[in-house]
Amino acid sequence: MTLLACSCGRVEYQATGPAILAVVCYCDDCQEGGRRIEALPNAPPVLGADGGTSCVLYRKDRVRCTRGAELVTKLKLRDKTATNRLVATCCNSALAMSFDDAKHWMPLFRTRLRGETRPLDMRICTKFAPDPEKIPKDVPVHRSFAFSFIARLIGARIAMMFGR
Repeated sequence: MTLLACSCGRVEYQATGPAILAVVCYCDDCQEGGRRIEALPNAPPVLGADGGTSCVLYRKDRVRCTRGAELVTKLKLRDKTATNRLVATCCNSALAMSFDDAKHWMPLFRTRLRGETRPLDMRICTKFAPDPEKIPKDVPVHRSFAFSFIARLIGARIAMMFGR
């Protein structure tokens, strides 16, 4: 089991089972979302020094809020987007992302995870990075969404369909 908590500890989530994968995303939306959250009063950092947002993706059926749900608000970058950034209003900690559409995964912000977490698998959407030269080469680096990224998401969806 993986525990995610806001910086003051009033909001907690639990994720069960293995993570789908762990990524650092450099897309425009992740950068803008990070900047907006970091601009909130006393908000802890979301973006890494290289401009990326580090997340561990879980199947959404394996993630649940166990404490402080009433303190969680959704931040949308645009009115009609399906993507929500979940923020703890008690301390303005970025917690996770959720989707209003049929996406079956939930990215949890690595900065909020407690205990052992899945090692980083890849860096994606690096063509949007503020300075691509500063991106570490410690894992595979992809200019957009890698085939292996999509394949793991599809594999997780198939496992959900068969109740695994």
